[in-house]
Amino acid sequence: MGSLLKGMTRVPWGDLGGAQGSARDIPGLLSRIAYGDETVARMAIDELSECVCALGFVLGDATAPTVPFLIELAGAPGVPCKAELLDLLESIYRTDQWHVAAAAAGGPRRKGYKDQPGWEVASRAAVLAGRPVIEGLSDAVQPDVAEAAQALLRAFDEDLKFPEV
Repeated sequence: MGSLLKGMTRVPWGDLGGAQGSARDIPGLLSRIAYGDETVARMAIDELSECVCALGFVLGDATAPTVPFLIELAGAPGVPCKAELLDLLESIYRTDQWHVAAAAAGGPRRKGYKDQPGWEVASRAAVLAGRPVIEGLSDAVQPDVAEAAQALLRAFDEDLKFPEV
């Protein structure tokens, strides 16, 4: 591993779950995004999206720990597919699936929704913590990157609320 993703080894990936199973593949996917060419990075982002934000709206407990690395990659020079990374971050930020499901089931303690709403809160906070990087990308030379960063900043400004659980 190069200078990117240095803190990745401190995360207990094997103890975390992705949106659809184990989070063990996340470090490899992040590395492929960081050090692969555009084709490799795009494929890794697609796989990673299913791990951390399946179907564009289902998070796992590995999502929040993954977000700082996504932000790091989006802000790093030479990393391809920045717009796709920003789109993934926006999906993570907007997700409220577990809150909606817990509210419909009568609250987080009923029907087994004890931890999942917290995953959304932690993930949204992690994305919001990357705001300075995202603001820096909002005037990127590449129009797709600038547009994706601006869309995420608009989401921040919408003051999204979680449904009451």
